[in-house]
Amino acid sequence: MASSLPEISTVRTAGSSSVKLPKAFSRFNTGVLPLIIVATLLVVYGLIICWSATANDPDYSFTRQLAGTAVGLVLMLIVWHIDYRIFASMSTLLLVINVVLILSPHLPIIGVKAMGAQSWIRIGMQIQPGEFAKVTVVLYAASLIARYGGLLDDAREYCKVVGLLLIPFICIMTQPDLGTGLVYLFISGTALVMGGAKPKYLLLTVAAGVAAIILILILDEFLKYETSPGVYEYRLLKQYQRSRLTVFLNPSQDVSGEGYNLNQAMTTIGSGGLFGKGLFQGTQATYGFLPEAPTDFIFCILAEELGFVGAVVLLALYGALVFVSVRIARASEDLFGMLIVCSVVGMWLFQILENIGMTCGLMPITGIPLPFVSYGSSFMVVNFIMLGLIGSVCTHQNLLGKRGRYEASH
Repeated sequence: MASSLPEISTVRTAGSSSVKLPKAFSRFNTGVLPLIIVATLLVVYGLIICWSATANDPDYSFTRQLAGTAVGLVLMLIVWHIDYRIFASMSTLLLVINVVLILSPHLPIIGVKAMGAQSWIRIGMQIQPGEFAKVTVVLYAASLIARYGGLLDDAREYCKVVGLLLIPFICIMTQPDLGTGLVYLFISGTALVMGGAKPKYLLLTVAAGVAAIILILILDEFLKYETSPGVYEYRLLKQYQRSRLTVFLNPSQDVSGEGYNLNQAMTTIGSGGLFGKGLFQGTQATYGFLPEAPTDFIFCILAEELGFVGAVVLLALYGALVFVSVRIARASEDLFGMLIVCSVVGMWLFQILENIGMTCGLMPITGIPLPFVSYGSSFMVVNFIMLGLIGSVCTHQNLLGKRGRYEASH
């Protein structure tokens, strides 16, 4: 009978014979430990920046951010402890959970409308269910695509999968929340790419998406109506959404709205120079020049107070987080686990590039926050849960490896 003990790895110490350690220790040392170290450094750095960004703004509470961090840490440990593979066959249930979460702000009594979107619910506290749906979107996309074993080459099946993956996006656009919807699309797109979809199908999907955007803009021009002399209201995309998507191409087109925000963001970044003005010494947000500083434009605060060096440190921490996570994905012994980790990494990369890019005038302004840095307790909790998923994939792999799996009799 095969032994049920985990495989042994050998570690040599100076001046002694080889010491045998369980392979679980080796896996912890090469996967989990770097993840814990990088995540800890990133969270601490982000909290320091958020503390400075909220210090002089009565509309934001750093204590609430700390509470979100504490709750997120607890949930991360719980998710980390759960074997991720129990979700592998739950794609239908995960889709139902997605729809319920995303549409819950439309429910009477608990639904809350703010900043032009029906995106929040109030159940003792105000939370954003669309944020938490990012977790179920990751699990849903991974479980759905893992069924095809890394080879999604049938056109009919591919269209079926894409149609199912679009359901969360369609639901979030009823709020509407374009920024979160784009995150859902990037999660799903990453899962499709890593799940073995044919490149030509992916290119056709991107082309269809671009064509759909153009068609919406054209239809909006025909469907718009005049609310007052010279002022028009669009039916498909709100005016502020159109401005956010186009102002980065010409910041002078809306100098009192989104163009103003972009100009102030770039001014704030440039004012930091090489080493910045120092923590809590920023002036752009303190004197009200930079709107939504602790959330959408917190990278500007970082650049103003810690300068180019501080921004590079943040990017280095993000790079380390991505590198460690990709190593875990590559070491994953099953497709489902690999897709979970890659989808989370794809989500983080998109949010990082979009947030920093929009503050520099390189990307459309979408209101997408910066992972582990931007103010928002719900957002912080979700990022911790994502860390928990990656940790679960790393620690719940079969300790006997691909060629020595446990038998059911054990």
